[in-house]
Amino acid sequence: MDLDKIFIKDACPTKIGGQAVLEGIMMKGSDRTAVVIRLPNNKLHIKTEKLTTPNRLRRIPLLRGIFVFADALVSGTKTLLYSAEVLEKAEGEECEKDRLTIWLEKRFGEKKAFTAAMYLSVFIAVLFTVGIFIIAPTGVASLFKYISTNEVFLNISEGLFRIILFIVYVVLISKMKDIQTVFKYHGAEHKTIHCYESGLALTPENCKDFLPLHPRCGTSFLMFVMVISLFLFSLLGWPDLFWRITSRLLLIPLVAGLSYELLRWAGRSDSLIVRLLSLPGLALQKITTIEPDEPQLEVAIAAMKAVLVPADTPVYTKECESFEECVNEPDY
Repeated sequence: MDLDKIFIKDACPTKIGGQAVLEGIMMKGSDRTAVVIRLPNNKLHIKTEKLTTPNRLRRIPLLRGIFVFADALVSGTKTLLYSAEVLEKAEGEECEKDRLTIWLEKRFGEKKAFTAAMYLSVFIAVLFTVGIFIIAPTGVASLFKYISTNEVFLNISEGLFRIILFIVYVVLISKMKDIQTVFKYHGAEHKTIHCYESGLALTPENCKDFLPLHPRCGTSFLMFVMVISLFLFSLLGWPDLFWRITSRLLLIPLVAGLSYELLRWAGRSDSLIVRLLSLPGLALQKITTIEPDEPQLEVAIAAMKAVLVPADTPVYTKECESFEECVNEPDY
């Protein structure tokens, strides 16, 4: 792993980030987001939306990480659902609605039903994450009492088991064909951000020269969460199972806040300490990113250019016949 190609010396760090979705990318700029999806007919679907002005609480260190984490869950789920909806319409398919969706639409209307389904999806995702990566590891670690009752040993065992469980989960889903496509878009997102931060023209040829790893990646954020929680939870001793679970749940906001600050630091510094702290997350990114093809890079570039517009540019939704049309025509 060539860290000099990840922590690029002459690059100008930005706050631009993104997310891979189904056959596309969501890019988040300073005042707007853009979702670009490659349709089955090879056209590019683009939708931009304005970002709300953050309140003062969202600018306070530690607290802002909690808000960013919550926003990422909601907006990430919303964008994934939107990409699935766009692809279904493009393919002329209409999924059969389940009883819950039908009931929600009859009671609240289609738009509110979609919002309710989105928040329900987030709630289920949070429950799954808490159950698998918070409750299960501390429960399993109780078995290590038969090896040693040392509290430090038990906490470290719990933390290491949590990290191993997460890595195994990522490795397993990376074997799925659809996920591999998402990981290609993930790599394209990183290459495009590297290219822009390096001051080069946003072309597929220029983007190809960069590595698909980036120090500000959400994958690195999750690894920071795992590592920080290992050390933080170790300070709490080893109470009974109920209090262990309760303490871990109560400390999630603090862990998220600390992890976000560390991620911001990693994004704007190339010091030796930052490089060492970033190694676990970068190693995991080698699983969650795949070298993209030119079509994925085109989508990433189109998404990037859609957020690099003057603040007074109106938002829009459109379809482009080709990549060249998307990046050369006016954005509205």
